[in-house]
Amino acid sequence: MISVNEEAPVLARAEIDIDADPGTVWDIMADIENWPQWNPDVKSTALRGELKPSTQFHWITSLGEITSVLQDVERPHLLTWMGKTMGINAIHIFKIEEKDGKTIAMVEESWDGLISSSMHDRMEEMLKESLISVLKCLKKESEKDYRP
Repeated sequence: MISVNEEAPVLARAEIDIDADPGTVWDIMADIENWPQWNPDVKSTALRGELKPSTQFHWITSLGEITSVLQDVERPHLLTWMGKTMGINAIHIFKIEEKDGKTIAMVEESWDGLISSSMHDRMEEMLKESLISVLKCLKKESEKDYRP
């Protein structure tokens, strides 16, 4: 399993409780081509192959175009990828745990590269806000039609 770069100039973490089972949450998060349907920050996605390690995907967000490569794909607990955009090297870890009948979705991401080093504080704040936003959107989508 890959890990975020703890020494990266930009590092953020967030988590949220979701009232849906881990499989439901993971299926939504792992359906990369449908991210634009529930995450307004993602404009388009293209998965270039099967959902498995080493598969590349391309996506466009409000920050720009990103090319990422899946690293860990372990339903229903782990989805990780590495990506590059605008001089930023990103490592993204998405974990799901079940605790006390609730699903906890956790995300962490590290950025390094020229841009992130020179604009550390603003970039870290922007990343944290983005992770929180993604989790809120994921929660809303996961709970929408969920029936225990």
